[in-house]
Amino acid sequence: MLLLAGPGDTTDIVANYLAARVPDLQVVVEQSPSRLQLARRRAKRHGWPTVIGQVLFVVGALPWLRRRGRPRIAAIVSEAGLDASPYPVRFRVVSINGQATIELLEAMRPDLVVVNGTRIIGPTVLDAIDCPIINTHAGITPTYRGVHGGYWALADGRADQVGTTVHLVDQGIDTGGVLAQATFGVTDQDTIATYPYLHLAAGLPLLGDQVDRVLAGQKPSPLVDPVPDGASRLRLHPTLWEYGRRRMTSGVR
Repeated sequence: MLLLAGPGDTTDIVANYLAARVPDLQVVVEQSPSRLQLARRRAKRHGWPTVIGQVLFVVGALPWLRRRGRPRIAAIVSEAGLDASPYPVRFRVVSINGQATIELLEAMRPDLVVVNGTRIIGPTVLDAIDCPIINTHAGITPTYRGVHGGYWALADGRADQVGTTVHLVDQGIDTGGVLAQATFGVTDQDTIATYPYLHLAAGLPLLGDQVDRVLAGQKPSPLVDPVPDGASRLRLHPTLWEYGRRRMTSGVR
């Protein structure tokens, strides 16, 4: 079994969780993509004012929120019985879409691939994977695709749609067949910086169940296509001013 992942402590949590269930887990971690390249691509679609606001949120507000949220994050991890200690990664690649990843896939020939926190996986790599590919998404799809699904549900006044989806990976963005979903509540101690850990706490048991099924020889069976409770939309980071306005006017943090 193989975990394709981006860098960060959420990958450590997922890897430790899977390693406790799967004795032969292999982990491939890619480097963080260039923020400048990402900004340039997004600016072509959304315009520089929006992208600048998103960058200011990511490099300014989010690190501050994470520092303030460390006690709450530690509590979530502890209460869920998760292990956030650094996982010993053997394989590192520049990009999950690079030739090095394809060569690793061809050498390992995994019977299951789990994805966590990578950039969008391109068709060349997807075509090189001859087994189920499963992702744990921080949001209820298909309504909340992209990033910060729980935050955007709260911003929409839909606390009932704050949750995690385990789904198959296809060539779209969080559009693969839904395997399982779980919703959860947030507290007044939570912010957009702590929601990812609540998403993991809710989603990892669902992921573990799907991993057990696949490794036991069962084919993943998507639920009947969920009817969107609202328009399906790709969500991005809020701009700094969007986040500040919602925090002050409606208390969505």
